[in-house]
Amino acid sequence: MDLQHFLDFVGRREPIRAGSPAHLFMHAQAQRALRITARLNGGYHPAGELRALLSELIGREVPDSFGLFPPFHSEFGQNVHLGEDVFINAGCIFQDTGGLWIGARSLIGHGCTLTTLNHGEDPARRGDMIPAPIRIGEDVWLGARVTVVPGVSIGDGAIVGAGSLLTRDVPARAIVAGVPARVLREVRAGDRPDRS
Repeated sequence: MDLQHFLDFVGRREPIRAGSPAHLFMHAQAQRALRITARLNGGYHPAGELRALLSELIGREVPDSFGLFPPFHSEFGQNVHLGEDVFINAGCIFQDTGGLWIGARSLIGHGCTLTTLNHGEDPARRGDMIPAPIRIGEDVWLGARVTVVPGVSIGDGAIVGAGSLLTRDVPARAIVAGVPARVLREVRAGDRPDRS
């Protein structure tokens, strides 16, 4: 199995059966991601070096406007898609095997966990994994320690309060918080900081 075949496979949300060629490929790629993130997290790197290491991890150039404060962990790396001006704060964990899209100008707070794989419910098949992508729109702000589960989409301009658990989609411009998160109100026009 090669990378494109695997990405097509998870893009169809087909189960990754324990012990299958797809499962073995995923584990081999996890070792690759661990090697790169160990280098990324192993000492100080100027912004350009961080972008180069993340580009190596995800297999494509990250925008010059991208920002990251390590440490950062990813168990696959090659299914992360980043827009312009994305910032990821320290201590984030991305389980991106199922696909992770982060839109332009989005801010990912300290210690966020984004997961794109579920395990099989049947105890006899618990080692199987079911991929489901996470899609984060543009201008989204995830507060510190937010957890997003597989298959959740977050609309443009939304704000997710610190410590929240997202188990369902978030509408555009909604402010949500809680465990599980619920909509508190909509972002008002005056709430948007001036970007001039």
